[in-house]
Amino acid sequence: MELQTFLEHMNNRQYVQAGSEVHRYMTRLSDEARRITTQINCSYRTPEEIRELFFRLIGKPEDDTFGLFPPFYTDCGKNITVGKNVFINAGCQFQDQGGITIGDGSLIGHNVVIATLNHDQNPKKRASLIPAPVVIGKNVWIGANSTILPGVTIHDGAIIAAGAVVTKDVPENMIVGGVPARVIKKATED
Repeated sequence: MELQTFLEHMNNRQYVQAGSEVHRYMTRLSDEARRITTQINCSYRTPEEIRELFFRLIGKPEDDTFGLFPPFYTDCGKNITVGKNVFINAGCQFQDQGGITIGDGSLIGHNVVIATLNHDQNPKKRASLIPAPVVIGKNVWIGANSTILPGVTIHDGAIIAAGAVVTKDVPENMIVGGVPARVIKKATED
């Protein structure tokens, strides 16, 4: 299997049967991701070195407006897309097989978890996976210790309060918080 075939399968939200060719390829990508994230996380790196390693991890051209504070964890890496002026703070965990897109100017707080896979609900098929992308718009702020679940879109200008568990789409310029996250109020605009 080639990377492009894998990404098409995942981005089309196609079922991943445990033990299938797609599932085995996913395991190989996880091994590569662990190698690169270990390089990011296990010794001091300059901001430039971190940026170079991150873009090698995701397989996209390097952008000098991107910032990341380690440690950073992902079990794939190849299905992450980031815009300009994105910052990811320490301790974040991205399960990106189903696709994570982060828009320009977005800020991701400490220890944020973004998940893009669900397991089959049938106990006999539990090891099989169902991908669903997470899309984060422009100028979004995701507070520390938040969790974003598969299939969620967070629209431009939204704020996710610290500790929130986001289970459904967040409207533009709204602040959400809680477990599960609910709209609290409109974000201020100048």
